[in-house]
Amino acid sequence: MNAVILAVLVMVALSLARVSVVFALVAGALVGGLVGGLSLEQTLDAFNTGVGGGAQVALAYATLGAFAVAISRSGLPDMLALRLINLLGQEANAAQQARVKTLLLSAVLLVAVFSQNLIPVHIAFIPILIPPLLKVMNQLNLDRRAIACALTFGLTAPYMLLPVGFGAIFLNDILLANLNSAGAPLGLEVTRSMVPLAMAIPVGGMAMGLVVALFWSYRKPRHYQALEVASQHSQQGGERHTGTPEPHKLGLIMSGVAIVAALGLQLYSGSMILGGLVGVALLSLGGIFKWREADDLFTSGMRMMALIGFIMISAAGFAEVMKTTGEIDALVESAFAVFGDNRGLAALIMLLVGLFITLGIGSSFSTIPIIAAIFVPLALQFGFSPMATVVLVGTAAALGDAGSPASDSTLGPTSGLNVDRQHDHIWDSVVPTFLHYNLPLIGFGWLAAMML
Repeated sequence: MNAVILAVLVMVALSLARVSVVFALVAGALVGGLVGGLSLEQTLDAFNTGVGGGAQVALAYATLGAFAVAISRSGLPDMLALRLINLLGQEANAAQQARVKTLLLSAVLLVAVFSQNLIPVHIAFIPILIPPLLKVMNQLNLDRRAIACALTFGLTAPYMLLPVGFGAIFLNDILLANLNSAGAPLGLEVTRSMVPLAMAIPVGGMAMGLVVALFWSYRKPRHYQALEVASQHSQQGGERHTGTPEPHKLGLIMSGVAIVAALGLQLYSGSMILGGLVGVALLSLGGIFKWREADDLFTSGMRMMALIGFIMISAAGFAEVMKTTGEIDALVESAFAVFGDNRGLAALIMLLVGLFITLGIGSSFSTIPIIAAIFVPLALQFGFSPMATVVLVGTAAALGDAGSPASDSTLGPTSGLNVDRQHDHIWDSVVPTFLHYNLPLIGFGWLAAMML
């Protein structure tokens, strides 16, 4: 069996068995490296090389966690959550609950979409916005899997379709650039206007999956315990905070200033770490917390975001091992050797290969450079048009981003929804998003490739 397929199968199987995702990634990388012809020492060297690339992401998540805890102490998130709770009233009827539930889902989806294009902060908003809203979700008996699906759709679909923010990076700087680079010797030329048009059909499949998730799969009530979230158990001055902080005017003003400054600095510098640190500093200057309490603040933030950080570090090591084996090229070449010149099967195999690769790497942005150089010549060899080639490469790369245990599109929602330990990463984030987004992407991506 191909080493990449075996490594991904080991990783996914262990994750589904509720083994730690970090352990599953390490075990999958070891299996893939050894089966791929690397020695144990070479496998570990490749893994360690990749781990270094994930350290910056882990530190960024820890900083964002500290910023989220600091914001929670200002009372701003609790005030926003309280406003939503008050919409229910003391004796909320079914109609009121339906209105609030629709408002909540729409707001979460809208903020997630904006995080990719209008204000491209990616998952930075999740640990700030979602934990205080868990009170509302519990009162509504809202299935958190629906929220996870709404968040993941907003984190992935916009960058696949809209060429602004992260979409400009994905569609123009990565997808378009790699298509033209790989296709130039073969006479392929793709223009900027072609890319969003080609990706519209696959994204339509994701939209259909979102509708199914919200209005059918997870529309029934799901009951959760009313537990305090992690950020409200942080220490301050040696005493625990068990109640909701009372918002005061200065705290609310400084929270707004800190959020704007953190987001603005992140956009200017491209660094989530710097933005988060400046936000924390401004909140300290505003009296939200004393500077000598910063250690406790960062400890609480890292505790909240530790899992996502370690998973991203391990995923970077996993990806480096897969690249080092050279088995990704062999996987594609052997797959197409089996099916001859059948265009329908060729398109399906392309998409499935992309799914396997991205499931392990966890990032469509990182997958495109790997598969474009291989898929473009093969697509042209099978007679696919330039638009169809865009669909195949773009969809194959995006596949798995929504449903990978190592993707920040699933890790981000889990980091916000699981602060009270009632939202399982695999079964409540990964599996629902895989079923509702990856399967439609395969179907609609295949259909678009055959039509265009």
